[in-house]
Amino acid sequence: MHKMDAPVVKDLVLLGGGHSHVSVLRRLGMRPVPGLRVTLVTRDVHTPYSGMLPGFIAGHYDYDECHIDLGPLARFAEARLYHAEVESVDLDNRIVHAADRPPIAYDVLSINTGSRPSSIDIPGVDEFALPVKPIDVFLDKWQQLIEQVRVSKGPFRIVVVGGGAGGVELALSTQLRLQTLLKETGKEPENVIYTIISASDEIMHMHNPGVQKRFRRILTQRNIAIKIATQVTEVKAGKVLTADGKAYDADAILWVTTASAPAWPAEAGLAVDEAGFIKVDEHLQSLSHKQVFAAGDVASLTDSRPKSGVFAVRQGPVLAHNLPAAATGRRLRRYRPQKNFLGLISTGDKYAVASRGSWSYESAWLWMVKDWIDHRFMNRYNELPEMDEEDSPDLADGIADAAAIKELSTIAMRCGGCGAKVGATVLSRVMQRLPNTQRDDVLIGRDSPDDCAMLTMPKDKVMVQSVDYFRAFIDDSYIFGAIAANHALGDVFAMGAEPQSALAIATVPYGRERIVEETLYDVLAGALHILEPSGAVLAGGHSSEGAELAFGLTVNGLIDPDKAMRKQGLQPGDALVLTKPIGTGTLLAAEMRARARGRWIDAAIQSMLVSSQQAADSLQRYGATSCTDLTGFGLVGHLIEMTRASEVDATLYIDALPVLEGALQTVEAGILSSLQPQNLRLRRAIEDVEQVSRHPAYPLLYDPQTAGGLLAGVPQEQVRECIAELHQLGYSSAVIIGKVEARSDREASIRIQ
Repeated sequence: MHKMDAPVVKDLVLLGGGHSHVSVLRRLGMRPVPGLRVTLVTRDVHTPYSGMLPGFIAGHYDYDECHIDLGPLARFAEARLYHAEVESVDLDNRIVHAADRPPIAYDVLSINTGSRPSSIDIPGVDEFALPVKPIDVFLDKWQQLIEQVRVSKGPFRIVVVGGGAGGVELALSTQLRLQTLLKETGKEPENVIYTIISASDEIMHMHNPGVQKRFRRILTQRNIAIKIATQVTEVKAGKVLTADGKAYDADAILWVTTASAPAWPAEAGLAVDEAGFIKVDEHLQSLSHKQVFAAGDVASLTDSRPKSGVFAVRQGPVLAHNLPAAATGRRLRRYRPQKNFLGLISTGDKYAVASRGSWSYESAWLWMVKDWIDHRFMNRYNELPEMDEEDSPDLADGIADAAAIKELSTIAMRCGGCGAKVGATVLSRVMQRLPNTQRDDVLIGRDSPDDCAMLTMPKDKVMVQSVDYFRAFIDDSYIFGAIAANHALGDVFAMGAEPQSALAIATVPYGRERIVEETLYDVLAGALHILEPSGAVLAGGHSSEGAELAFGLTVNGLIDPDKAMRKQGLQPGDALVLTKPIGTGTLLAAEMRARARGRWIDAAIQSMLVSSQQAADSLQRYGATSCTDLTGFGLVGHLIEMTRASEVDATLYIDALPVLEGALQTVEAGILSSLQPQNLRLRRAIEDVEQVSRHPAYPLLYDPQTAGGLLAGVPQEQVRECIAELHQLGYSSAVIIGKVEARSDREASIRIQ
C-alpha cells in the first residue's frame, strides 16, 4: 500500500460509500495524489451491492459476498474513514456537518449517498411499512420478519408496494426464502401469501412488453397477486388502503416505490431538480457549485436516466478521474450515459430474465452469467492488490497554489525544541472553539495565561495520577482522541478514583495552518467528549508538530486511600471478572494490513469507546478485592501482576473469554500486534503451556489491549449479582473468566482450563 507522507494541501471529502465512490477509492489506492487528503464519510461500513441483494435475501449468498467492505478499501486508498451520517453541508464555508463529530472541511466534495423509497407523504408509511432502503436497516428488520414467519400459525400476508424491478425482485426473493423456511419447519409454504400493488399501469413499467409478459407469467406461477394502476393512500397497522376504497390485510408491508432524495442537498443550497436530486452536468459536477460533484441515485443529469446501480457503476471511473482533476486544475472527463443497457433480473430462484431495449430472454444460464458478472465486480473491491511501499512523494502537479507552496516551503526547516510547538494563533483559535468546563478544585486551568495548572484536594482524599501517550492507530483524529482519553482514564477507574483533571500532550503532523488547526481541534474535541462525562476537566497541556499524529493525557483522580482498589488484595475463592471483550491488538494489526473486515474494526472502536467508570463503581459496590485495567501487557501480563502482588495463583477459563468479533480469525491468520512477542515471554507463568497453546484463543491471552476492560477479583458470594448489574449497566460482555486459588508449590502461577 502507498504511504502518503506529503503534507496535506487539499481535502477531498466523499459523502457515502456508494457504487461510484468505491471506484474512486480503488483508483486513488492505485494512483494516489500526493498532497490530497481523502476522507470517506459513510453511515455504513459495509456497502451493499444492489445487484446481489435479491440473491442474499433468497439465501444464495452470504453477507460478505454481497457487501463491499469499506474498511480495507479506505485503508488501501489511504483515506480517513468516518463512520457517521451527514446532517448538512455549509457550501459557503465548505464544511460538512455529520452526526456526533466535529465539522469536516473540504476543498472538493463528492456525494454518492444513494436514495430512499418515496412515501410521498402517505400517512402511516414511516410507522407501519418496511422500506427497502436504507438497506442495512431493511436487512436488520428482514431478520425479524423471518422470525415472525417462523413462529406464525396460519396465513401470513405480505404486501409489496411498488411494481418496478425492485419490488418484483424483492417479492420473488423474499417469497422463496420464507417458503423454504416453512418447509424446513414442517409448515405449509403456501401459508405465505403475497400481493404486489403498483401505481403504474403495468408491472416492470421501465422495461419492454416482453419483460412485463415474462414476469406476469412468473408471478402468476408463484401465486403472487398483482394489483396495477392502484394508488396506496394510507398504511395502517395490518392494512394497506388504496384510492379505489379497498383495504388489503397485511402482516408485513414492504415499501419499494420510486426513489426520493434526502432533504439536506436542497437545504444546503445546491441546485436540485423537482424531486430534490442534485443537478449535475456532463462531468458529474454540480450546476450551482463547481467544487461539488454527485453520482448515483442522488444525482440528476440533464439527460435523465432511471435510478439504477448500473449507472452508478458506470459513473465511477469518470468520477475517479474528475475528482483528482478538480483538485489539481486538470481537464475533466465527460460522462456519456448509455442509451440501452443489459438488465439481468433474478426471479428469486437461480433463474433470470434479460432486458435490453425491446429485447428479452430468460433462462437458468442467464442467472449463472449474472452471478459471474456480480462476483467479478465484487472481487475488484474485496480482493485488493498489494502495493509496494514508496519513498515520500512530491506534491501532485497543480494541487498547491503559490500561497500554499510558500507556506509549505517552511516544513523542511521545522525547528526542534520549543520551536516545534504549534503556533500561538492556531492554538488560541482551537482553545476558543473548545468548551471550557470548570471545577471548584481546579483553581487555575487552561482559561488562565499562567504557566501551570493549580489543583487542590479535599482533606480526606489523596490524588492518584497516571499518564498514557501513543501514536495514532486510526485516521479519524476525533475518535482517536476519544479512545486515547478513555484509555488514559482506565487507570484512574481501576483504582476506584474520581477523575478530577487532565493535561493533554499532542503531536500534530506538519501541514498547512488550516490542516494543523483542524487536526488539533478534532483530537482535543474527541478527548473532551470522554473527559467531560467523567467529571474531569482539561486543565492544560502541550502541543507540538511532528511526523505523525500522537496524543496522550496525564490524568489526576481523587480517592479515599482506604477505599482504593489495587492490584494486590486478591483472595483465594474470588471470581475473576472481565468487563469488556479482548482482541483489539490483533484487530488493529489486521486493519493496518487491510486484512480486517470493516464491521470488526467498527465493533472494536465501539468497545474502546465504552467507559469503565460505571463498571468500576459496580465492582466497588460488590466488594472487589483487587482491580486493574487491561492495556498493553495483555490479559496474562496484568493477571501476573495481580497474582504476584497478592501472593496467590489463578485459573483461567479460556473458553469463557469474551472475544471481539474477528479476533479469532485474525490470530488464526497469524496477524498479531508488534508488542505480542514481548508479552509472549510471560508464558512461563502458565502451567502446561505446550498443551494450552493449541487452543485457538491462546494468542489472545497476550494480545495488548487499547482502552480495555477491567479485570477484578470479586468475592464468590457477590459475583452473580455483580455480573447481573454490569449487564444492566451496558457491559454486555462482562463475565467470570476464572478463579483465584491459594499459592501452590508449582512454578507456574496460572492454570488454563
